[in-house]
Formats: sequence, C-alpha cells, structure tokens
Amino acid sequence: MENNVLQQLKENIAKVMIGNERTIELVLTCLVAKGHILLEDVPGTGKTVMAKSLAKSVEAEFGRIQFTPDLLPSDVTGLNYFDAKSGEFVFSKGPAFCNILLADEINRATPKTQSSLLECMAERQITVDGVTRPLEEPFLVIATQNPLETLGTFPLPEAQMDRFLMKLSMEALSPAEETQMIARFLTEEPLAELSSVCQKEEIRTLQEACKEVYLHPELVQYLVRIVQETRVNSKIASGVSPRGTLAFLRAVQGHALVQGRNYVVPEDFKTVAVPVLAHRLTMQIGADDGRDAESVIEEILNRIDLPTENWSGR
Repeated sequence: MENNVLQQLKENIAKVMIGNERTIELVLTCLVAKGHILLEDVPGTGKTVMAKSLAKSVEAEFGRIQFTPDLLPSDVTGLNYFDAKSGEFVFSKGPAFCNILLADEINRATPKTQSSLLECMAERQITVDGVTRPLEEPFLVIATQNPLETLGTFPLPEAQMDRFLMKLSMEALSPAEETQMIARFLTEEPLAELSSVCQKEEIRTLQEACKEVYLHPELVQYLVRIVQETRVNSKIASGVSPRGTLAFLRAVQGHALVQGRNYVVPEDFKTVAVPVLAHRLTMQIGADDGRDAESVIEEILNRIDLPTENWSGR
C-alpha cells in the first residue's frame, strides 16, 4: 500500500515539476519522516510550485503565509479578539492551523515573527495567551528563501535551522527538460488542474510505517560515527546536535520507504546526509558556510568505511 501511495504522489507532482526527480523524492522523504523542509534557491526555480504541487496532491488543509518585514507573530498563529456580541474573547486561528504550511520567503520576516514557528515545528502545537492547541497530523512546514537577496532579510537562527529536517535546492533543467517544460505550459496550467491522489489518513499511515523501517545495528553505528565526526572536525565550530542525530535516523528510514524498501541500506545515508546535516553545522570563522559545510559532510562520508552486511536481515 505504501509503495502505491508514494508512487502516485511522485507521478502527480511530476505532472507539474519537470525534472527534479531527486528533489521530489527528498520532499516525499521529509513528508513520511514527519520533517520540515527549507527550499533555498534563486527566484523562479519552482520552489513555491513544488510546495503547492505537494499540497494539492494530498487531500489536506493547505495554508500559505507570505513572510514580509511587517508580518506579526499573531498573523501566523492567530489571536484572541473581543466579540462584542457574546461579550467574551474568541480565538481566531491563524494560517498555521493546517496540514501543509507554505512559509514563503521566510527570511524576509523579523526574528520575532520567525520564532512564532518554532513551537509548531518542534512540538506540533501552538500556544496563544497561555492556551495550548494541538495541530492535526500530518503537519508539514515547507519554507522557501532566496540566497541572493540580502536587503531586508533576516538570517534564520541556528535553533530554527535545526528544526528543518532537510535544506534542499531545485535541480537545474537540461535543455531537453526545459523544452519539455515549455511544451507543457504553452497551452495549459498543470498546477491549476492538479487533483489530490491520497488522503491525509494515508500520510499518517506512511509516517507510522517509516518508524518501522529496519536499521541494522552496524548501520546504527555508522550513523553515530558520521555524527560524532562532525563534532571533532577542525573545520566545524559546532557539529550536529542530538536532534540532528534523530533527524538523520528518520531521514534514512524515510528514504528507504520512498525507495520501496522496509530496511535501510548505505545508499540511503549517502543520499540524505548533505541535505540533513550540512545546514546544522556552524563552520569556523572564514569559511563559506554553505558550500564548506556540504564539502565537509562529503569528506566525512568518504573517510568513514562502509560496513558490509545483509541489511534486510534481522
């Protein structure tokens, strides 16, 4: 059942997104692993379209927030207002009360507003005026940001970056894929015509199945060695946190599930390591954080020997 649902989601998103097969698979990995996604790329590469394609593929409630410098935390979470008719305060839910939330251009909002997402991303709940309200599962935040824009932006703090399971970029289109995109969009609007292919209950089932994906004890030690190495590497000022370790675990399980397996293999680590770990590192002063972090993770993967076993065996 899981394979059928995931295949339908892949094919449905591919009706809109030309190419980007790896990115689509990683987005679905985050969905089944209950992890949030940060899409960072230059304008016009399809970040928002990717988020909307996923949202329209699942019959679930979709929320969208355009982050701007004047956005307030209450614009995200909701607020209590006085209802003159009833003579009491009433809570008006914000757009964060949904299943899939698109936080567009998240780094254009002030740190105060950015922090309004911290609780809902980590704990799947929102507290306003001392009252805590749980969010319905599945709950997924897809945030986008433009790496080139610096005027009027506020970099995301480490605590917020750590709450994203993966940081992804869109893949460049080949000439053939770009030609295919033109042909597809010439007379149609694929995103407007996209319909859902699964229910949110099916996503919840997939998320439970993800936890059951088998991870061989040798691969558990392999995961630990990779994470430990980030904490002693001379190029890294601050390595992967324990939350990052658990994120890495869920990501490899999720990727195995998306690939149609109920057990993890070393290739899963190779695929998800950079998107999951690189944005969690604080590099030493003088390093180009983004590219250096990615290259250091790749160096660590190349240096640590891969264990060889029958990975599906219990």
